[in-house]
Amino acid sequence: MANVSATALGSEPIGKLLVKQAVPASIGILVMSLNVLVDSIFVGNWIGSIAIAAINVVLPVSFFIGALGMAIGIGGSSIISRALGANDRAKAVNTFGNQITLTLLVTISMVVLGLFFVDSLIPAFGGKGDIFAPAKIYYVIVLYGIPFLALCMMGNTVIRAEGKPRFAMIAMIIPSVGNLLMDYVFIYLFDWGMEGAAWATTIGYVLCFSYIFYFFRSKHSELKLGPNCFVLRFSIIKEIGALGFVTLSRQATTSVVYLLMNNILFGLGGEAMVAVYAIIGRMLMFALFPVFGVTQGFLPIAGFNYGAKKYDRVRKTINMAILYAALLATVVFVGLFTFPAEIASLFLSSKEGLPESELAINAFVLEHTPLAMRWVFAATPIIALQLIGAAYFQAIGKAVPALLLTLTRQGFFFIPLILILPKYYGELGVWTSFAIADVLATLVTGFYLRREIKRTLNVPVV
Repeated sequence: MANVSATALGSEPIGKLLVKQAVPASIGILVMSLNVLVDSIFVGNWIGSIAIAAINVVLPVSFFIGALGMAIGIGGSSIISRALGANDRAKAVNTFGNQITLTLLVTISMVVLGLFFVDSLIPAFGGKGDIFAPAKIYYVIVLYGIPFLALCMMGNTVIRAEGKPRFAMIAMIIPSVGNLLMDYVFIYLFDWGMEGAAWATTIGYVLCFSYIFYFFRSKHSELKLGPNCFVLRFSIIKEIGALGFVTLSRQATTSVVYLLMNNILFGLGGEAMVAVYAIIGRMLMFALFPVFGVTQGFLPIAGFNYGAKKYDRVRKTINMAILYAALLATVVFVGLFTFPAEIASLFLSSKEGLPESELAINAFVLEHTPLAMRWVFAATPIIALQLIGAAYFQAIGKAVPALLLTLTRQGFFFIPLILILPKYYGELGVWTSFAIADVLATLVTGFYLRREIKRTLNVPVV
């Protein structure tokens, strides 16, 4: 898990390098995912299942604004990785400065709009009935911390592009640990309810930002900024926008999926069905952490070596990343298929004296979650190819195919499926849509990745 210099991305053995990059990324994602998971367990046990549903309604809005930072970060980090591979340090530094300016301008504007339209956004994303009031409380407080989250997401990808995965891992761990500690203090000890959950999350974002700020001011970072670096340059912004739009489109599609799913499921089973999806959503974030870790570790290696025109190393990186991710995804698949009921029960309050409405929701969730979870994760063993394939095009700076492949699963397949299948098969139609979309997206990505490898990576190095 040691850090490596940027130049080591082009010289160390691929297997060793991928482990060095992927393990810290996986640990960081694991801790962040555990944060979401344990946070939901705390909220479910200490506040109630309606509170879990309320947070699930808010997540797509707050995450979309935060994902603006991630989009700018990944788009810029692709440029930085390739610039460092080509030994163009000036371009790398200017890109980083432009990322910071752009992140601040965009996210603060979005936060203002998000606060202005709060009463319209929450119901649109499924925050209806008893869910609306706690969702609004959580949303307003968390939104104030979203610019910090965006800067953290942006900065984390740049740290990884520099070949410093251990620091990126620590940056991901800090807000998670801080959030859980604040959850205990604000919810359990102070009994602040939804306000406590929201402030715990916001403080976690601020702690993460503080650490990332320290990193870039320290000797550990190779990117030392001058005042001129923050002046926006059209050529850099254009490239960041083209590549970052891939990530932003993915998150925007995810937000649309949440909107549709919450509303469709509310119509099928009310607040209880939304609570089922809230648990499924947490597991989607948590269970696939090793696969996402390999994908994150893969990006800077592929980008650097492509920029250095070491195409044999790029090919090897693709093959090893898919193999590692597929093996890890299979392990996840076995665990989720074996223990779905036990997983669902972790999110539900077992304390005595619960009102009848809460007991009814808990019983519904325990009955419906296992089947839903098995269908949602049915195609998990094959998704490594789809994730790595889409990430590869982003790593090498090919924005259009990266965008199309990123949108394939949710945009081109999943959304049409959930609009059609539930009309004929009800709840089952919702859950089977996940597996069908995974299979179709993997087939399409495999075809285009194979064609791209034949076209560009079989060219001899001159």
